[in-house]
This record gives sequence, structure tokens and C-alpha cells, in this order.
Amino acid sequence: MDQAQAPVAVFDSGVGGVSVLRELVRCMPQEHFLYFGDSVHAPYGARSTQEVRALTLAAAKMLFDRGVKALVVACNTATAAAIEVLRSTWPEKIIVGIEPALKLAVERHMGGRVAVMGTSVTIREQKFHTLLERFRTDSEIIPLACPGLVELIEAGQTAGERVSGLLRQELESALDKPLDAVVLGCTHYPFVKKEIRRIVGERPEILDGGTGTARHTQHRLAEAGLLKDHGVGSVMIENSLDGKMVELSRRLLDAPWGENALANGSPP
Repeated sequence: MDQAQAPVAVFDSGVGGVSVLRELVRCMPQEHFLYFGDSVHAPYGARSTQEVRALTLAAAKMLFDRGVKALVVACNTATAAAIEVLRSTWPEKIIVGIEPALKLAVERHMGGRVAVMGTSVTIREQKFHTLLERFRTDSEIIPLACPGLVELIEAGQTAGERVSGLLRQELESALDKPLDAVVLGCTHYPFVKKEIRRIVGERPEILDGGTGTARHTQHRLAEAGLLKDHGVGSVMIENSLDGKMVELSRRLLDAPWGENALANGSPP
């Protein structure tokens, strides 16, 4: 088979990477995508770095064995824990990781206050601390670990009192002074953007890394001569847990996020 016709794999610890998948499809509608969510082991953010690394390597091997032409690690936690090991294990492969949009936030709000929401693993990993040290002299950066939020989103809850209560609790410490930007450092978090906006108000810009990751993937494919530049694309969604997670992923991909967010697992 022409390698350009092979699918691009998109991997996440659960349904969160669907937020990146949507941007990839928008950017490259002619491509074939294979999305794999590992919900049976979610949330990765509550696991040790060693566990996350092992799970990510196993998923990558499974996907490369199926002949994908590139791998997008659409999980901030997996990227932080395993991206360098992935690239050293498969140096000949296109492997794109996602990072918090901290650079963009600081560039747009130099000297301002920037909150970075992420999982515990993302916040504690050296990759994030390197970013933090790089930009902390330009802006006040406030890391916020948000335990429990991924679990709610994996259960299909993207709105409602449980979600808003958890977000209010985690964001409270950063709201003693006005924020200029909120960086969503987990691919699950764009699904609760509307709830975050209600809590932080209209002033802060809310940023995530999905669009930048999609553009970078497109560039890497074009550079390697693997960009599928014609025809009709497709999306296949798989999940390690069960068919309900595939259904939820499909609904999250197709739903008009924000005004019609999913709540309690019910269709928008």
C-alpha cells in the first residue's frame, strides 16, 4: 500500500485526545485517522511516570504494528512522561507530542498572570518544569493540578455542578488577582471550556495546544512526503475499555462544544 494512504494514529489515555483529533480532521480532512483511547487505564494523570511510560510504549507498538504512518500523542501526560523514549525507540517514525500552549500564552500576555491547568504527572514532570523555567521571568505562571477532572470527563460529564464545583475549587487559588490567560494542559480540558469560562470570567484568554499540534503534524507529513493531499478522509475510533467509550468519543468529536456541551453522558 502507498504509505501516504496509511492512517495517522492519534493516541490518548481516554477520550481527551478527541479534542486534538477534531483539530487534525479540520486541518487535514483528506487524511485517514485511527484514534485509540486507553480508557481502561485512565486516568494516566494519577499514575506513576513509569506506569504512564510503559502504557504509552505498549500503545505505540500496537499502533505501529498496524502500519500507521505517524503517531500523534494527544495526551499531555503521556507526552511529558514518554515522548523522548518513544522517539528513541522508533527514530525513523513521525511522532508528534502535544505540549501546553504556554509559549503562546506568554507571548500574547507578556508580564501577565498565566494559569496552567494539567494533571499531576504533567505538572511534576521535568518537561513541564523546563517550560516553566523558560518563561517564568516573562510572566507570572501558576501551575494548577486538577485531580478528578479527567475522571468526570471520561464519565461523559462536561457540565453541571460536579464539574463546576471541582473547577471552582482548583481555580480559586489563582483568582485572588485577575488572570490574563488560562492554558489547558490536558487534552480532556477543552471539553469543559464553557465551565472554566464561567468561573474565570471574560477577561482571560483560554488556550490549548490542539491547533498547533495539528499544524505541526501536517508540516511533518508534508516534509516526509506522506501527506495525503486528495480524496476523502476517514476517522476510525477504538477504545481499550468498551463500546460505550467509542460512542462517547464519537459524540464528543461531532458535538458543538460549549453551548451544547455533553452533560452526564447524555447526547447534546
